[in-house]
Amino acid sequence: MKNLALLLVTVFVSQAAFAEVVDVRKENQGNRIQQGVETNALNANETVRLKADQAKIESAEAAAKADGKVTDLEKAKLDRMQDRESRKIKRLKHNRR
Repeated sequence: MKNLALLLVTVFVSQAAFAEVVDVRKENQGNRIQQGVETNALNANETVRLKADQAKIESAEAAAKADGKVTDLEKAKLDRMQDRESRKIKRLKHNRR
């Protein structure tokens, strides 16, 4: 019985830690987009596209959490989406348009 309780606590802590990491990355990327707007490194079209991409990531995150457990495959997919978005933000902020 103690092992089951320990397992459940471990799963819960793991899920909470993952959610925190996702939220921190999401906030960081949002801040990077905002900073790009403020410094005119991003134009209006680029900003709209980046914000739409952020919304897609949030939607995918909500879908992953819908059943109460985020699987390793879902974690990997969300991580890849955020990595791709991070590279896109960097590329658009430094595109010398």
